[in-house]
Amino acid sequence: MKWRLIIPLCLPLITYAQEYPRKEVDLERLADELFGFQELDLNYEDLYENLALLLANPINLNYATTEELRFLNILTEEQLQNFFSYRNEHGKLLSVYELQAIPGFDLQTIYRIIPFLSVQDPTSSLNASLWQRMVKEGTTYFIMRYERTLETKRGFTDAASETQRFTGDENKLYMRFRSSRAGDYSIGFTAEKDAGEQITWNPSKRQYGFDFNSFHAQILNKGKIKNLIVGDYQMQFGQGLILGSNFGFGKGAETITTIRRSNLGFLPYTSINETSYLRGASLTYELTKFLYLSGFYSSAWRDATLASDESDEDFASSFQTTGLHRNLSELIRRKSLNEKQYGFVLSFQKQNLDAGILYHHLSYAVPLQRNPQPYNQFAFSGAALQNIGGYVNYTLRNFTLFSELAKTYTGGLGLTSGLMGSVTSKLDVSFHYRNYQRNFYSLYSNAFAESSQPQNERGIYWGWRYRWNRKYSMTGYMDLFRFPWLRYRIYAPSDGHEFLLRFNYQPTRNILLFAQVREESKARNRTGSESNLYLIDNGIKRNFWLNADYGLNQKLSMKTRAQFSTYTINGVETKGMVLLQDISVKLGKLFLTGRYALFDTEDYDNRQYVYERDVWLAYSMPALSGTGIRNYILMQYDISNKLTCWLRYTNTRFTDREVIGSGADTIDGNTRNDIKLQLRVRL
Repeated sequence: MKWRLIIPLCLPLITYAQEYPRKEVDLERLADELFGFQELDLNYEDLYENLALLLANPINLNYATTEELRFLNILTEEQLQNFFSYRNEHGKLLSVYELQAIPGFDLQTIYRIIPFLSVQDPTSSLNASLWQRMVKEGTTYFIMRYERTLETKRGFTDAASETQRFTGDENKLYMRFRSSRAGDYSIGFTAEKDAGEQITWNPSKRQYGFDFNSFHAQILNKGKIKNLIVGDYQMQFGQGLILGSNFGFGKGAETITTIRRSNLGFLPYTSINETSYLRGASLTYELTKFLYLSGFYSSAWRDATLASDESDEDFASSFQTTGLHRNLSELIRRKSLNEKQYGFVLSFQKQNLDAGILYHHLSYAVPLQRNPQPYNQFAFSGAALQNIGGYVNYTLRNFTLFSELAKTYTGGLGLTSGLMGSVTSKLDVSFHYRNYQRNFYSLYSNAFAESSQPQNERGIYWGWRYRWNRKYSMTGYMDLFRFPWLRYRIYAPSDGHEFLLRFNYQPTRNILLFAQVREESKARNRTGSESNLYLIDNGIKRNFWLNADYGLNQKLSMKTRAQFSTYTINGVETKGMVLLQDISVKLGKLFLTGRYALFDTEDYDNRQYVYERDVWLAYSMPALSGTGIRNYILMQYDISNKLTCWLRYTNTRFTDREVIGSGADTIDGNTRNDIKLQLRVRL
């Protein structure tokens, strides 16, 4: 029997293989820090869900890799190196509270990271049957979710044209089943129908019941087979320059760790985003102790607009990425373009070195041919795309160097490289350089960039974080970037900058105060210059945040925030703001949280994003634009240890309009009400 002396948080001094009663992971603070500023109206739900799923299944500290712990974006390089030195010297941990014995792990860090970790009994084996592992050691659950907007959208009425009228009912339905055990297996399926879509069985249209269905089966660490997935999956290798999925964060208050991508390999795809999954099979095989070969194949159908040229040759002019198939206009593009992908990664992993070479081939059933515009002359076109590249990640003491270089066959180069680490126990720094040529194409990338794709961009980023003590800290970054060629709404070469500064004060575990300022300067076409499309002006966006999170006791906590912004271009300044108050109450098995928010923006450039708590595995960060009030209330009730239900109600009332939305999504009136009901069964 192995005993260790552990400095307690709130437990007895001597702990043996004892685990704490694990709480539900609250991602609200992480979302504020990691997701940056949602200026591009991207689908952040996929990124959030990937984060939530990985963190909802706690990482086993006794088998965790460096990349898995880095993905949490909580530990510094010094803390990572200290942890692995401790594990190598003392062997497997007996409790998560053993982190207190590791140099550099302060209480604030331990409190933040403990909900995401576990320590399983080191003597446990995988000799039990799959069913026994699912019941005793795995995480198995089934989710059912129902959503509806109480007001009727125009697409559900006769006021909509025949091509815009929705074919299905007003209910949004969602189901998910998943069973998994870290380092062992994962199986699951997901099914979803959006409001306005039909549930029908039509194999000729590639619809089997729900509008979107996903399935996966995964096994890990079975002899030489380190990872095998059949069904839907996603992948991230190197720095995500060629093979990247939704695991990359934007620029935000976490100024150090978010510039580096974690080399996670293949992972199951369980999201309801209908555009970024791969469907087929993937395998990672151990060739030698330090050499691994990963290969994959995918054949999936994408939503696209198809057309024919003068020679009656078919081509795709654009992709539809909303995942909505509610009316004839959207259904005609549903799963109309077949996409095939295959590739391999040969990687070498030994101690502090992780390196590899990558190859990726992508092809479409018909060529992609964009509608010609001044800004898209170098956009990808054709029926096939090939990329080859290599990556190197190296850790030396408290610093890690990471880089990836890739080339498009018959195209340009892409380079992403950086350095981050701990100068002292109080100061962390990061540096990043990127250079993506205008004819470099990587359609499944999530490399660090200002744009949504790594193309036509050069930039230098540096960030820092300084902690005076456990109460006071400050973070900041500066990013300088240049676009050598035209971009959407920027019809000339341009440059810009972005910086952020945030001051944190955390006097106790339950109180966090911070003030934050951020500025971004980016070019835009000059308005009213139709005679000369190539005149641009730099617009400057400034954001100011004041925030207070405070827990009054174990049952009651509150949050107060004020967000302000200004946008200045061509001598004209507009403004926006949101003021909000949250309150959360825990009454036994019942947890309630609510918000009252006032927003007022003069234009869409000053729209305000604020993260909202939602049901488990759902994500909400609406863009508040115009003038109005937004409220929501979320109820969570643990009916039993295995059964939990959520009910969420949101109300948005505008005072500056009598119509909400546009087109088929128009709501007549100035008020929108939404309800969401979810039930989770743990098996």
